[in-house]
Amino acid sequence: MNTETIVKVLKILKKEYKKYKNPIVTEVAEETRDPFKILISTVLSLRTKDAVTREASKKLFKRAKKPEDILKLSEREIQRLIFPVGFYRTKAKNIKKISMELIDRFNGKVPDNIEELLSLPGVGRKTANLVVTLSFDKMGICVDTHVHRISNRFGYVKTKTPEATEIELRKKLPKKWWKEYNDILVTWGQNVCTPISPRCSQCPVYKYCKRVGVENHR
Repeated sequence: MNTETIVKVLKILKKEYKKYKNPIVTEVAEETRDPFKILISTVLSLRTKDAVTREASKKLFKRAKKPEDILKLSEREIQRLIFPVGFYRTKAKNIKKISMELIDRFNGKVPDNIEELLSLPGVGRKTANLVVTLSFDKMGICVDTHVHRISNRFGYVKTKTPEATEIELRKKLPKKWWKEYNDILVTWGQNVCTPISPRCSQCPVYKYCKRVGVENHR
């Protein structure tokens, strides 16, 4: 798939994906542009279903809306509030450390660049890119497992890891699509272009897709 075709595909999917629920972090961003809530929601969302992340975020933000509030909670309290998100014990520890570092190093503010965000505990490239795009409207390409899988399935990139996919997309994908790419493909990956047995019969871009690695589909 070349760049001309990926743009055509994205224009089609941009109309289609809005039929489905937005990813949880996008929901948080639409409700509030609060960088801290977006950062913490993204941390909670890693390896966790959106429905679980949604409830955990609500419970946590009801008790703590800023780093100073988090530091008033014990690690065990944070665990209880975010359970049953994946790796909730590790995430509770990281959320506490993140809050402490934001206060100590950044005057309680979430940094607006990827390099400084990556210096925070438990923050990887996916999280950093989401925070800069959703909170600060800066350029970034967020690549999670859905974006990585579908980009390769399309045949637009040929990579082994999400990090490698991000590097290739930064080289090839027109900047106009950088911020939207994640929302479109995550939603599509959750609902149609699923990891196992994707719903190809329901896909409006089927004819453009090379279906790399797809053995069975519906």
